[in-house]
Amino acid sequence: MELALIIVLLSSFLLIAGTLNHFDPEMVYKQRRLDMVEEQIAMRDVTSPDVLRAMGAVPRHKFVPEHLVDLAYADTPLPIGMGQTISQPYIVAFMTELLGPEKGQKVLEIGTGSGYQAAVLAETGAEVYTVEILEPLSLFARSVINGLGYSNVHFKTGDGYAGWEEHAPYDGIIVTAAPEEIPEPLKAQLREGGRMVIPVGDDMQELLLLTKRKDGFDEEKVAPVRFVPMTGEAEKHVKT
Repeated sequence: MELALIIVLLSSFLLIAGTLNHFDPEMVYKQRRLDMVEEQIAMRDVTSPDVLRAMGAVPRHKFVPEHLVDLAYADTPLPIGMGQTISQPYIVAFMTELLGPEKGQKVLEIGTGSGYQAAVLAETGAEVYTVEILEPLSLFARSVINGLGYSNVHFKTGDGYAGWEEHAPYDGIIVTAAPEEIPEPLKAQLREGGRMVIPVGDDMQELLLLTKRKDGFDEEKVAPVRFVPMTGEAEKHVKT
């Protein structure tokens, strides 16, 4: 083999080896995230630029169990332990768009879960107050979100049925577990003109959009959904 050809082949090998050594998995996840936004979310008529940008920015793979990382950007909910799930990416985007958070607004989230929805809300610039009844999940979410550098998310371990009265009223409330009826404390903690996005029901659940008016609430049925049931005080109400 001619010397020149050997040199070319050796140079090509070194170039490939150098590329492999500098392989950045975060770039792969970034591309999957962008594909997720384009193929799963934008094509289903989520149009808010803020929501699409947030969904493209938050690293969903940080919020799922390690053995499910390869499925982080799939079009499906995933189990996160303790009988809970991280919602399908489209549902997260759809509910966020319904809520319409704006920079500086106060948003209450009931059901922190993995923390992914809270991070998406934080990415829009909202000040997020999130409540989770299961302490291990709350601690996990806090660790991930703080590790990503979000300083506008505030955590509480407790019964989400009661909301978080200390920081009320809220510009928006988003609920990621389904009670059989809309909790009255959440209605009381929503400011006039504010929105609440909440799944309601038992076997047959409906995603509702509520807007608080001076004399009551406007209520819109948006879509059939399937969420884990709300526990805590809501469960007690069902049993009595």
